[in-house]
Amino acid sequence: MTMPVQGIKPAIAPPTMWICEHCDSVYQRRVLACGEVARCTRCGALLARHHYLGVRGMLALVLTAMVVFVQANIWPIVTLGLNGHMISTTLWGCIVMMWHEHSQVVAIIAACTLFFFPIGKMLLLGWVLLYARQGVRAPGFRWAMVTLHQIGPWTMSEVFVLGTLVAIVKAHMYFDVVPNAGVFAYGVLMLIITAFASIDVRELWDVTVDRPA
Repeated sequence: MTMPVQGIKPAIAPPTMWICEHCDSVYQRRVLACGEVARCTRCGALLARHHYLGVRGMLALVLTAMVVFVQANIWPIVTLGLNGHMISTTLWGCIVMMWHEHSQVVAIIAACTLFFFPIGKMLLLGWVLLYARQGVRAPGFRWAMVTLHQIGPWTMSEVFVLGTLVAIVKAHMYFDVVPNAGVFAYGVLMLIITAFASIDVRELWDVTVDRPA
């Protein structure tokens, strides 16, 4: 780890610098080796980590996530059986059911965190990566990056998968429970989202430039 550059606190970090978001320490940027992580020596915050995927790899991951996301939302999640009667539903079927059962607040939260925020994040990230392949910033790049930062914590597909698995185990005591393809698609989506969590999209500021007028 390089030592902080004393007395330098620019408003915007140049491409040759790292600025700690927590204590404003400034460091000389360097290329990280495979598996290496850079942390602030003052507060221990994460500054950067080595990424295996380049821009094209991230774009391929986004496209894969979008395909899996569509499958997870059109396939039934689980089938419940009781006394010979079987019923299956998709994610949107559960949301509509909650809405009609006077749980509108829960339905809205589920719709936002499990559908609108994830699909919005994937579309925005795909948009900026599509242009980043050529080393330029997409139209609306700054707004897209700010939005990605704000909605990042609200994409909760992994929480949904874990909650569904717990619900399936508990429901098995009272019903015949058959996990359907939708829940497995969400499991794959959870793994892809976990891979995204290790990618710092802020590096797109460094590898792209404004489009010529």
